[in-house]
Amino acid sequence: MGERADGASRRFGRDGSLPARRLLAADGHAARQAEPRAALAGRGAVEDLVTPLTVDEAFWRGRRVFLTGHTGFKGAWLALWLTRMGADVTGFSLPAESPSLFDQARVAELVTHVAGDIRDLAAVEAAMQAAQPEVVLHLAAQPLVRLSYSTPVETFATNVQGTVHVLDACRRIAGLKAIVAITSDKCYENRETNRPYREDDAMGGHDPYSASKGATELVVSTYRRSFFSDGDTKVASVRAGNVIGGGDWATDRLIPDLVRAMIAGEKPLIRSPDSIRPWQHVLEALGGYLMIAEHLFHGREWAATGWNFGPA
Repeated sequence: MGERADGASRRFGRDGSLPARRLLAADGHAARQAEPRAALAGRGAVEDLVTPLTVDEAFWRGRRVFLTGHTGFKGAWLALWLTRMGADVTGFSLPAESPSLFDQARVAELVTHVAGDIRDLAAVEAAMQAAQPEVVLHLAAQPLVRLSYSTPVETFATNVQGTVHVLDACRRIAGLKAIVAITSDKCYENRETNRPYREDDAMGGHDPYSASKGATELVVSTYRRSFFSDGDTKVASVRAGNVIGGGDWATDRLIPDLVRAMIAGEKPLIRSPDSIRPWQHVLEALGGYLMIAEHLFHGREWAATGWNFGPA
């Protein structure tokens, strides 16, 4: 796969848009990076958000948004941010695990909460028809590499076929303008080199999770070219790596695992001690997703492609 618009279009300018995207190194990130120039900061709530990203709050006010995966870590933060800006959010997702940011922040009280599985096409279709969204943000996924080894069928069914279901349901929404499918930096074929990944590198994956994300990118590209190339609906995929932030209780994630070990007075398990990985705050990545959605909504064709998001 690997689509790329004309070179000049691949940078956002001073018109309130994204800075140049980052290269991702062979393990998904640049091996060593300088301290971020403009880090996002918050005092524990979206209301206190201080960010260099230029998200147009007025654009989202009253906007109908269909958000899959809103019970997960990133999805719950995105639901909080969208509702703070006044968006009309319908969330479609499996029930939240416990504990969760979704429950702690009482997200269900802020959105139209629909419990459902993206592997169920009829359920996805019914929820989307009821919501009649203008923007679809697809985050629902099986997000863990190690879990994919024990649940490969579920991983592929959720990440690949689930995305097919979401995109196919989108075809029958008349007023839909923007679709952003969130995948992962693990979508790229890992050739064990130190050359940074670019958005036009080949998709691949040596484990079920990574392969499912590469396949998901192919699905997004296929639907973009086959069903959304000539109409008013624009489609993009976005790929981010490791994120940190409050409310992440997931297993097999380094920072939550370190905190749990510290609380328990145990020695932490470092699974890949020789690896170097940068991190970005969850709201930095989400801000980028929102900005891509805004550009798609306004019909900017150059934004309808795949995008990497990583720390500078």
